[in-house]
Amino acid sequence: MVMAGGSGTRMGAELPKQFLEIGGKAILQITLERFLEADPGLDVIVVLPAEHREYWKKYCYSHNFNLRQTLVSGGITRFHSVRNGLSKVPEGALVAIHDAVRPLVSADLVQRLWSAAESCGAAVPAVPVVDTIKSLDGERVDRSRLLSVQTPQVFRSELLKEAYRRPYDTSFTDDASVAEAAGVTVRYVEGERFNLKITTPDDLVLCRALISSIR
Repeated sequence: MVMAGGSGTRMGAELPKQFLEIGGKAILQITLERFLEADPGLDVIVVLPAEHREYWKKYCYSHNFNLRQTLVSGGITRFHSVRNGLSKVPEGALVAIHDAVRPLVSADLVQRLWSAAESCGAAVPAVPVVDTIKSLDGERVDRSRLLSVQTPQVFRSELLKEAYRRPYDTSFTDDASVAEAAGVTVRYVEGERFNLKITTPDDLVLCRALISSIR
C-alpha cells in the first residue's frame, strides 16, 4: 500500500509532491516501480487525495504506466488514509505501508522486510541517528538511544487491521506507533540512508541528484 494522500504544502508546488517528476516520471511512479523490482506479482493499493484520483488515472494512461492497482481515497489524517486502504487488504496477507515520496527504497530492503515480517509479524526499517541532537532548552540528547524510522513498514494484515480499529490518537505518527499501542511487538530492521523522504525543495534536489547518479 503506497501512501500518496498528502497535499505536500511544504514543497510549495502547484501539484502534490508525489506527482512532481524526476527524469520524466512522477515520483509516485518511480516508487511503485521500485516495489515491482522487488516482487513483480505484488497487489498494489495506492491511497490518493480524492481530488487527484482522475489526475493519476490520466497520468498513467498518458505515460503508458500499465500497472494494475486499486485506488483508494485518503482520509483527514495519515491514520485515516491507512485505515481506508486496509479495507482493501485481505486477511492472511503481508502488507507493506510505504510513503509515496520515498522513491529510493531498494528491492533488497523490501525483500528483507518481507522476510522479517513473515517470521515475526511486524518489521520496520530504521537507521541510527548520526547528528548531534539537542532539545530546545539546550539539553543534549543521547543519540545512541535514538533511531530514525523509515518505510515500508510491513505487517501481517490481521495484526495491522486489528491495531487500526483503535480510536485515532495524535501520538500515531506511523504504522509502527499504531501497532505498538495495540501491543504488537515490532522488529526493527536496518534501513538505508538513501531511503529519504521528499518533504522540502532541498530534499527534491538531493533525490534528483541521487537518482541521476545511479542511472
